[in-house]
Amino acid sequence: MKQIKNILAVLLSSALLTACTSGDKKPRLSLFIGVDISGSFVQGKHFDDSIEFLATYIYSHLNGYGGLEVPRVMFVGSIGGAKADEPKTFFPIQTFQNKSIEEIKEKLVEIFPKNKLNPFTDYNAFFQQVALTVKKRNLVLRPISVVMLSDGIPDVKKDGKTDFRSLDLKPLETLSRNVTVRVLYTNAVVGQNWQTKVKRKRVKVWTQDDEVMVTWKDPKIFLPDSSFAFAEQEKFFAWVQDNVDFGVRATRVD
Repeated sequence: MKQIKNILAVLLSSALLTACTSGDKKPRLSLFIGVDISGSFVQGKHFDDSIEFLATYIYSHLNGYGGLEVPRVMFVGSIGGAKADEPKTFFPIQTFQNKSIEEIKEKLVEIFPKNKLNPFTDYNAFFQQVALTVKKRNLVLRPISVVMLSDGIPDVKKDGKTDFRSLDLKPLETLSRNVTVRVLYTNAVVGQNWQTKVKRKRVKVWTQDDEVMVTWKDPKIFLPDSSFAFAEQEKFFAWVQDNVDFGVRATRVD
């Protein structure tokens, strides 16, 4: 009997130690979110859906629902501006904390109004601003996820064709061993060009087609019944992990 009590005491101590360790674990993820408010994307058929999804995505991550990683820091801003190399305001995590999905959506609509379009989609300026923020905030070496809601089409052309090789991920290369750029709401052709033509060494690139993205609201994925707690949207959280937060491997492209 005494031996059994000793074993139980050891197991209890181990469980308490694990619980304390897990509780003390601090978030490490640096999450940067860019929204394309160029005419081609805003006037397209999926912009409103992207804002609604983003509000739900931010809310889910901030609360860590379904095992989604809670970010240590988060910044949200637009991609591009009135001219090339124009920096834009990055709204910090506190802008969205302690808000409901609807309140986050209202804030996003306020930040990204459909009547004020950016004539220039400048992904490179956005990447540079992300890198500068990481260095200024001493976030170097932490995992970084750069999520962009955009059709993914650069404005730069070469020989009359969209020049995907003009996209410059170099500012992100030395920030961390774990940097992922996620481009959501592209089409299949654009997504493939991001995967195969954008030069990179360690930065990981993941794209998701617009036709897939809009399925997040499928009643079989996102349950419309409001009688239960949001934390019970397990199918939606699994969908996010499989289609947006997918752990892609690094592929070098020269």
